[in-house]
Amino acid sequence: MSLHEMNRRRFSLGLVALAGLAVMSACTARPLYSDAGLQTGSLAGSAARPSIVVKPPTTRVGLEVRNHLVFLLTGGGAEPANPAYTLDPSVSSVSSNTATIQRTVDTEPTSGQVTVTASYKIIDNKTGEPVAAGRRSMVASYDIPRQEFAAVRALRDAENRAARELAETLRAAIAQDLARLPPAS
Repeated sequence: MSLHEMNRRRFSLGLVALAGLAVMSACTARPLYSDAGLQTGSLAGSAARPSIVVKPPTTRVGLEVRNHLVFLLTGGGAEPANPAYTLDPSVSSVSSNTATIQRTVDTEPTSGQVTVTASYKIIDNKTGEPVAAGRRSMVASYDIPRQEFAAVRALRDAENRAARELAETLRAAIAQDLARLPPAS
């Protein structure tokens, strides 16, 4: 390869890099959890973000979702004393068998899946009106062993996995919903 070809190749690569920078500088997207462009880990990590409290659940799986969600929203801290919004989630869990094998005369399930679903409303505490609502689901698979206790424990572990993932999904959905709201005056 001659020196002229190498210089032309470097020049071409430089033009491609400059074009890429020009395209990226025209982008108006911003991080979801940002304050003036600085990304932080939690939704409620600064005074500029609205505070939110999560209502207590009515089921064990709902409690798992709530505990993980509160941790994610507060960054491990305490819930706010005077929140701007209240999150009212309704969590349900449904389990189904996905595969069976013939062991004896009866067929016995050998694997299953659990679907944890949360419908939520975000309520403005000043007006008492809902400002956003949504529904999210998460699925977790699990093996069903022959021992009864082990089968119950496998279902519970799958529910806990799905609850953790659902809490992560809800956190992102709540952040998107709150980002769409007009700034409070």
